[in-house]
Amino acid sequence: MIDHLGLGVPDLAAAKAYYDEIMPLVGYEPFFQADKQFSYQRTQGKPGTHLFFYVADEPGDFSHRRTGLQHFAFKVRSRREVDAVHERAVALGSKTVRPPAIYSQYHENYYAAFWLDPHGFLLEAVCHVPE
Repeated sequence: MIDHLGLGVPDLAAAKAYYDEIMPLVGYEPFFQADKQFSYQRTQGKPGTHLFFYVADEPGDFSHRRTGLQHFAFKVRSRREVDAVHERAVALGSKTVRPPAIYSQYHENYYAAFWLDPHGFLLEAVCHVPE
């Protein structure tokens, strides 16, 4: 299991405002916050990967199409939760990359939505179970 992942962002306050809205919908809660970082953990002490956000040391735009991080996929329990996360992301101004749908090229019950966060990170909410 991966213990934690860290992301550098150009605007820590904007990232926190955005992810404070998204993370509870995918089963995460705040872990801790300091001057130049904040983080999330799985809710109710469940095992899982922590996600840390840091102030980026160097300026520049992120692209999921270049070498490096391609995307994050958050597993949720139902298709309804995929829809809810996507709706919240859109309400926050996120650009939809792929709308909520069954993506049978992965498997017959792969229901997911893909969008970009304010810093260009490609995010996904996915449910692997039938409706």
